[in-house]
Amino acid sequence: MHSLLLAFTLLAETQFGPQKGSLMIVGGGAIGPEIWERFLKQAGGPDAPIVYIPTASEREPNENSGSILKKAGFEDVTVLHTRDRKLADTDDFVAPLKRARAVFFEGGRQWRIVDSYEGTKTEHELMQVLRRGGIIGGTSAGATIQGSYLVRGAVSGNEIMMSPGHERGFGYLRNSAIDQHLLKRGRENDLWQVIAKYPKLLGIGLDEGTAILVEGDQFEVLGVSKVAIYDNAQRPHFFLEQGDRFDMLTRRKR
Repeated sequence: MHSLLLAFTLLAETQFGPQKGSLMIVGGGAIGPEIWERFLKQAGGPDAPIVYIPTASEREPNENSGSILKKAGFEDVTVLHTRDRKLADTDDFVAPLKRARAVFFEGGRQWRIVDSYEGTKTEHELMQVLRRGGIIGGTSAGATIQGSYLVRGAVSGNEIMMSPGHERGFGYLRNSAIDQHLLKRGRENDLWQVIAKYPKLLGIGLDEGTAILVEGDQFEVLGVSKVAIYDNAQRPHFFLEQGDRFDMLTRRKR
C-alpha cells in the first residue's frame, strides 16, 4: 500500500506550475479587463486579501501605489516594499503575506526584487501563498521573476539576457525562462540564447497586454496579443493567442 501511495504522489506532482494555487504572468503594457477579471476570480473575489509589491520600480511607493488593484476590484490591498534585506527577513514585515490570498508584482527591473527578497522570509512566505492555494501575478519584471531562470537580470542593462549573479528567478513556474514586452520591443529571438545554453528549459515570451494563467502544468492565454513558445526540440518558436491552451509537459497546444 505504501508503494502505491508513493507512486500516486509522484504522478500527482507537477513539473512546471505550482502543485497548488495559480499564476498570472503578464507581458507588460496596459492590462485589459479580461486579465484583471480572471485574476480577481482566481484570488477569490473582491474581499480576498492581496499584497502589492512595487519593488522592481526605481521609484519609491506613494499614496497611489496599489491603486491599480483597487481599480481591478480588490478591496483589501496591502503595499509591501523594502530594499533592506534584513527588514525583508523579519516576521513583522512578512505578516501581510501570511494572510494573503493573492500577490501582484509590479514592473521595473527584476534584479531589484532579487536583491531585496532572495533568501529571506519574504521569499519563503511568497511561496506559502501558493501552497495555500492562492495566486501570484506580476507584469513585466513581475512576470520574469516568476520563472526559474531569470532573464534580463543584469544591473547594468536589460538588454543583457544572461547575467551571472542574477540568473535565479523565484521559480513559481519551474524549468522555465520568461521574457516580456516581446513584440513591442522586438525581442522575438532573444530567448534562444538562453535555451541554447539550457536546452531543457521552456522559454515563454509574452507581448504587452497579454498574459498566461498557469494551473498545474497547463496554461491559458489571455489578452490582446501573442505568447511565444521556445522549445529546443521545436524550432523556430511558435505563437499562441487569446483562448489558446498549452500543455507544458507535452509542449503542445491543447
